[in-house]
This record gives sequence, structure tokens and C-alpha cells, in this order.
Amino acid sequence: MEATKVGIREFRAGMAEFIASSTPVAVTRHGQTIGYFIPTHGQADADVASLKKASKTLDRLLAAKAVDVDAVVADFKSARQRAKAPK
Repeated sequence: MEATKVGIREFRAGMAEFIASSTPVAVTRHGQTIGYFIPTHGQADADVASLKKASKTLDRLLAAKAVDVDAVVADFKSARQRAKAPK
């Protein structure tokens, strides 16, 4: 199957259409191919099922270790703020 060649700006602007398409896209920059986008379809159900299974496993692990999720989120936000702070 022949790939459609598009510039990187056109690719970013038309991302939704390229995702919905079944045609591979060769992304170019200054005329040189820098990568390929190959849309995949039909895997969404399997991906969602895998994420749900992982979520349930994570919930069980957190409950077993008595982890306070709100405290973990607060620690994460605090760490991000420290990382963003000017030095």
C-alpha cells in the first residue's frame, strides 16, 4: 500500500482525518521523510478491556497496602510544583 506524503504542519492540522483513514502517511519535513504514521483500527475493545483489568488490579493492590490515593496525588502535585519552581 502506497503511503500518502504530507508535510509535518499539514499532518498536525489534519490529524483527525489521518487517524480516521486507513492509508499510511509518510510525514515529511523540508521534503525529507521523517516518519510514518500507520493508523490501526479494531483494537479499541481489546485496549479498553486491558485498561479495565489493569485498573482493577491496581485498585486491589492499593487496597491491600492501605495506600491513601489522595495522599499520593497530593505528593505528586507537590513534587511537580517543586520541579517547576525557578531555581
